[in-house]
Amino acid sequence: MANARYLSAIILSWSRKNTKCRPGAAISSVASSSFSSSSSRRYFGSEEEVLSSSHAARSTQQQVPQPRPTSSSSAFFYLDNPSYRRMVSGLQFLAQKKKKRLLDSGDEEEGDVANKLVVAAGVGATLGLGLLGLELQQTPSSSESLQETSVETIVENLAQAAADGNGSVERIVGGANPAQSLGDGNGSVETIVVENLLAQAFVEELKAACDEERVVLDLDDRESHGKPWNTYHIMQSVPDVVVYPLSQEEVVAVVKACARYKVPVTPYAGATSLEGHTLTPFRGVSIDMNQMKGIKELHLEDMDVVVEPGVGWIELNKYLKPHGLFFPLDPGPGATIGGMCATRCSGSLAVRYGTMRDNVISLKAVLANGDVIKTAARARKSAAGYDLTRLLIGSEGTLGIITEVTLRLQKLPEASTVAMCNFKNIRDAADVAIATMHSGIQVSRVELLDEVMMKAINLANDKTFPEEITLMFEFIGTEASALEQTLRVQKIVEEHNGSDFVFADTPNEKEELWKIRKEAFWSALILKPGAEAAVTDVCVPLSKLAECISLSKTHLDASPLPAMIISHAGDGNFHVVILFDPLNDEELREVRNLSDGMVNTALLMEGTCTGEHGIGVGKMKYLEKELGREALMTMGSIKRALDPTNLMNPGKVVPEKYCY
Repeated sequence: MANARYLSAIILSWSRKNTKCRPGAAISSVASSSFSSSSSRRYFGSEEEVLSSSHAARSTQQQVPQPRPTSSSSAFFYLDNPSYRRMVSGLQFLAQKKKKRLLDSGDEEEGDVANKLVVAAGVGATLGLGLLGLELQQTPSSSESLQETSVETIVENLAQAAADGNGSVERIVGGANPAQSLGDGNGSVETIVVENLLAQAFVEELKAACDEERVVLDLDDRESHGKPWNTYHIMQSVPDVVVYPLSQEEVVAVVKACARYKVPVTPYAGATSLEGHTLTPFRGVSIDMNQMKGIKELHLEDMDVVVEPGVGWIELNKYLKPHGLFFPLDPGPGATIGGMCATRCSGSLAVRYGTMRDNVISLKAVLANGDVIKTAARARKSAAGYDLTRLLIGSEGTLGIITEVTLRLQKLPEASTVAMCNFKNIRDAADVAIATMHSGIQVSRVELLDEVMMKAINLANDKTFPEEITLMFEFIGTEASALEQTLRVQKIVEEHNGSDFVFADTPNEKEELWKIRKEAFWSALILKPGAEAAVTDVCVPLSKLAECISLSKTHLDASPLPAMIISHAGDGNFHVVILFDPLNDEELREVRNLSDGMVNTALLMEGTCTGEHGIGVGKMKYLEKELGREALMTMGSIKRALDPTNLMNPGKVVPEKYCY
């Protein structure tokens, strides 16, 4: 290796053939951050390896370890320099080759060169610009500053270090002012603080797009956007910055800035998703859509409405009620229309009105390059081109950021009846749900709660409902038709060993009866005070529902953790709520095992790993088993075409190996 020009040629050739897109390679907030040099840590649904120094030359497929924030200050490192990024990639590649030669030959001279190259490559990776996830094989005892180092100096010194094989870390870093420690001398990187003018320029662009007060670097705000709630998915890192756009134009400006600076962007809204959709494993920008909550147009004659993504479904229905209309999907309280589209949600009314894909007419979205697309006209049906509306529904922010939604509305029913009954076993309850659907009765809700959930409801609400398997129904229509449906279902219940059939048709009675279902999640928490609730779901063909729930309950009932089942029994979808201490590793493992068993049981019955919660990070590992490799490769092709640099909510839905 005579000179840097020879190395550059190797780097260019190799990087064009082998470099994968790594989100977050361009910007990394490492303010007072630290890397662990312990053995690997495993996260449910994805694996992050924190490499020790003895494993510095692993596969080129490994992920760069993500720093953990320990300070409220925020610093960025960004070098928008292709030759530098190729240089780091090449250094890491050569470090691997040299390391392999060392292992093969035991030659001390070769080992010395290899270790110095690993130092160079490790510095690049630590700064968030590497592709391999290498840590320092050797670190100097002295401290060096990175703050005053220019792009050109680092590039030159890295090239020289690689070219002559004797470049020291002092030459690679190029700084002379003491700052944070680069290492503790034992092969781990303790802290690095890097502030770069180009990174500051990126922040200034965000402030120009959204005003300074809506570009937030405060750690508390960033942590709240990086931490998922009521889930067992671990917060690996926090976003570097949170922005609050007010309009589609501001979203476009933010996305274009992220594209220029190669910064990941993760949409955020109601934060009610349950599979880690808003986690930011590659840091970057969390774009909070809650300020975009306008109701732009209401077309009464057409029974549709045009809204911004931050509008909540509950708030929308309050607005629509005086007009005699409502939007029929009802996921958890706090869910917003944009997030509901992104996760392809449904709710208890899906048995009658369908899921989100059936109730969205058109979307507008900002793609990874900043382009705005409209997916369809406002007509109730269309056969024009590819169905881009359904492509984006359920894409979870990995293909674009939704900025406008046109929704199909329904007339408020003239009358309704709520009914409730009990069963000794799951089979009889499920058979009633199936028989009701087969009877042609236009039921709007069929909900199943197990005996553990009923116990929680009694304790939390000071009630005395039978603590047995419970079915709840809602029938709508005219007063006469609602009553007729109720009486027909009562007969079906009696034929399947049901008991305690009661129904209500006055507003107060219906509200009181249905309240226990709507507040079931919060009631569940009483069974383990101070615990968090992990909620997951599966869906199976209706004929398999009883068997799937029964097998799942066998494991749930044997668990030391309180666990209960809620099911949208009319469409084969059921949820499990498991109470656990997130700081207890044993309980966390138990939650993961229970969820894993439930999903695999559903897949064996031709079901799906998720009926309405979405994939996020938690369900990615089941996709190949459910859909097959070819389907995932097709999804990866779509992702790669629309997001070639992997910046749109990276690490979600489709495993990266199928995309890049």
